[in-house]
Amino acid sequence: MSRIGNNPISIPEGVTVNIDENVVTVKGKLGELRQEFSDITIKIEDNLVVLSRPSEHKDHKAKHGLYRALINNMVSGVSTGWTKELELVGVGYRASNQGQKLDLALGFSHNIVLEVVPEVKVETISEKGKNPIVKLTSIDKQLIGQVAAKIRGFRSPEPYKGKGVRFVGEQVRRKAGKSA
Repeated sequence: MSRIGNNPISIPEGVTVNIDENVVTVKGKLGELRQEFSDITIKIEDNLVVLSRPSEHKDHKAKHGLYRALINNMVSGVSTGWTKELELVGVGYRASNQGQKLDLALGFSHNIVLEVVPEVKVETISEKGKNPIVKLTSIDKQLIGQVAAKIRGFRSPEPYKGKGVRFVGEQVRRKAGKSA
């Protein structure tokens, strides 16, 4: 992880990075994100965020790369945002949303209604002849990943028919059924 930590983070136009004590605050056109850090020195030098570690200790090396990746995700989140798309593969699988309420029909006896946090915007796309798609948009990469994983966990893709909730573009390894 130390090689990742050594790369400086360039700050795009319209994004400001502030460092107070042990909290990094990143503001951009899409919003504001905060992250606490420890054991790592963070400096802003001519439109670059540079991270350095106090020693070559294993824990310091790990945190060096971790905080660099987290801050980079924050910078790109407030400038461009993050999107994840989930595809519902299966006969009768449907998705609809009303505001932040996501209604999923995934072959159970009842529909699953999920109240999505307000930081993540939900959109459902249903075209005739195509699988329904749930599109999630947010500035926080960790939060959007957590919400997407929760939705996928309701009905993970199974290996025999490939039915379930999967990310768009995800390859599901298929198994041969039982051979007569």
